[in-house]
Amino acid sequence: MRTITAILAILIAVVFVGNVMATPPGKTVEYAGGDAGKVVFDGKTHADKGNKCGDCHKDGLFKAMKKGSVKITKADHVPGKLCGTCHDGTKAFAQTDANCTKCHKK
Repeated sequence: MRTITAILAILIAVVFVGNVMATPPGKTVEYAGGDAGKVVFDGKTHADKGNKCGDCHKDGLFKAMKKGSVKITKADHVPGKLCGTCHDGTKAFAQTDANCTKCHKK
């Protein structure tokens, strides 16, 4: 009986771990953004556009869902790489110098 209880507890934890790590509506996550200013990520903004966490946290784009697990440099701001996978000027606004303040806040 204890074994079954332990297995059920582990299964429940695995099922809900994604919800614990997600950026919930009304909350933001801030990342150091160098000279351009911190990057403020709002999960609700992305969800409102129809995106799900797994859209970015899969296939090596952002493998981990842990803050600080990926370091993004200015050189990474290109179409098809990291945020530029969607922020390419087609699916979402492009990562151009004119759009810096859409993500970076001083």
